[in-house]
Amino acid sequence: MSNWQELEHKYFMHTFDRVPVTLVRGEGARVWNEDGREYLDFVAGWAVNSLGHCHPVVAEAVAEQAHTLIQTSNQFYTIPQLRLAELLVQNSCLDKVFLCNSGAEANEGAVKLARRYGKLNLNGAYEVITAMNSFHGRTLAMTAATGQPKFQQPYLPLPLGFINVEYNNIAAIKSATTNQTCAVMLEPVEAEGGVNIPDDKYLAAVRGWCDQKGILLILDEIQTGIGRMGTLFAYEQYGIEPDIMTLAKGLGSGVPIGAIMAKDRASVFVPGDHGSTFGGNVLACAASYAAVKFITDSDIAGNAKRVGSYFITGLEGLKHKFDFITDVRGRGLLIAMEFSSDIAQSVLMACLDGGLLVNRLKPNALRFMPPLIIGNEEVDEALGILDRALSSIVS
Repeated sequence: MSNWQELEHKYFMHTFDRVPVTLVRGEGARVWNEDGREYLDFVAGWAVNSLGHCHPVVAEAVAEQAHTLIQTSNQFYTIPQLRLAELLVQNSCLDKVFLCNSGAEANEGAVKLARRYGKLNLNGAYEVITAMNSFHGRTLAMTAATGQPKFQQPYLPLPLGFINVEYNNIAAIKSATTNQTCAVMLEPVEAEGGVNIPDDKYLAAVRGWCDQKGILLILDEIQTGIGRMGTLFAYEQYGIEPDIMTLAKGLGSGVPIGAIMAKDRASVFVPGDHGSTFGGNVLACAASYAAVKFITDSDIAGNAKRVGSYFITGLEGLKHKFDFITDVRGRGLLIAMEFSSDIAQSVLMACLDGGLLVNRLKPNALRFMPPLIIGNEEVDEALGILDRALSSIVS
């Protein structure tokens, strides 16, 4: 064990079960540890490094902005913040933006916005329907929104106002809707909950129900947005438009930033209703603008779609080879592989030994979320390492 890892054990709260490697440098889809060992990174900061590590457009934007202006607060206008807001609106179906620092913060703000809407337009309705196996963040309110009892039980009692129902079940949403419901909040694909992909008509049915009842549809696109699923936003693949959408992760390609976007009719905050000291700071906004501009100008979402399809085909080939692989599922470059038993950690460690970083999604499943700039060559390399790792499990 390195001295760095010993320091983590000594000083850091034990909130993560870390993989025993200390990363010190990254470039593109590759990272290096303190001893110079190279790894192919198919975790990408938990789907954060959309353009890979230290992409020149992001690094140069950060360096230039750091020498110009870093923080002012939202008491003043700043140009990078407004350029980013314009870019996001011009490339989406939403009309207004609030910038914050993380996905959890974005979801908190989206729920506040929905409750404000309910207060103004729905006789004070405040409840938000969410899905089982969802993941919306780790604040107390978002733990209540997250439909996973394992996250909720240690912190009971949780804040009120969230109803968790079965995912991909429109009847469950209809049954849970009352005169206290102000919104439904869903992930287009449940990412952390298992890369669970709904039926093609599910989100359209939810959209129709929200319209019928006059309530808001919030889409949590924190992991699915900014190109990861093969379109800039996942909602585009379902033929619907949300009233509110949240973004983070890939939005800054490694720099912490989140966003709430809303249609004009749902944008009901007034001065004093919401705020953030660091939200929309110029450094993060400069990085995010550079990343999103490059993603939209260079068809990075299209690359994710093409390479993701190639990757899924390769994983399906491994599924035919190893009978203990029970499922391969995903869209774009958000993909899961599921096993018949709890071997995910063993496969992860075998991949690590082979020079590939992957994510243990569940005891019996791995998740792959590489940078969106990878090509078929990196996929072939990853498949080869994974093949050898799975073979070592068999032996």
